[in-house]
Amino acid sequence: MDRFLEEAVVKRSRAFDEGLYFVSWGLMIVCAVLAFMNLSLISAGGIPNLVFAVVLAAIAVYLWFNADKFRTEYEYTFTNGTLDFAMVFNNKKRKSLGSLNVAKVDAFGKVQSGSFRRHTQGDVKHLRWFLNRDSELYYLAFSKEGKKSIIVFEPSDQLVSYIKHYLPYGAHQEN
Repeated sequence: MDRFLEEAVVKRSRAFDEGLYFVSWGLMIVCAVLAFMNLSLISAGGIPNLVFAVVLAAIAVYLWFNADKFRTEYEYTFTNGTLDFAMVFNNKKRKSLGSLNVAKVDAFGKVQSGSFRRHTQGDVKHLRWFLNRDSELYYLAFSKEGKKSIIVFEPSDQLVSYIKHYLPYGAHQEN
């Protein structure tokens, strides 16, 4: 039987992020207009107007490329033992974060468990792919090319049951 599940994790309280998104777009427009206005004044004011116009244009360009990050979602896709992670910006841009074969995981469990603290000691790379700190967070500990890594994410109960089905013996850590 094929096991396939795709789920998106959205921030529960998005009012602050939505406000920042709209403020960044407003600031971007204001900076761009002021930059063009200062470009027209270069002949009168010289170098200071040019520097000010370049700084305002740089701020506008930066906001253009980064405003969508205020509307970030994570997407988890599980297909027959393979778990794919992606970050989605404003439902437009998608950045693949990686893929993991669940059968090669060293440990899996809840972040509140003692086993999480055991697996985070030492030189471990932490990958935090969740949005809601108050939700039930889980971790996946694995080794790749001799380096230990740990992914912290917020799966649904159905995704947790699918992951448990493909885990190697002893990888599921309860406490």
